Amino acid sequence: MSYRESFYRYLMTQCSADAKDDVAQFANNAQNDQTFPKQEQSYEELSNYLELNAGYLPNMSIFDEAYQMYREKMSY
Repeated sequence: MSYRESFYRYLMTQCSADAKDDVAQFANNAQNDQTFPKQEQSYEELSNYLELNAGYLPNMSIFDEAYQMYREKMSY
């Protein structure tokens, strides 16, 4: 069984000090979210968490885009 990094760990690679795109802004905000499920890989679990707790995420399509990027990277 191959190792798969968590979504949070992947998302942190998208952080940017001068975040101009939505995914980078999401990553920067998630970095400051003390209760973000840092070990989670499941789309459903992450989506549920974000819908209930992430006021910093203007819309879920940003998460969908970031999660798709994560899946593509993990499917090597």
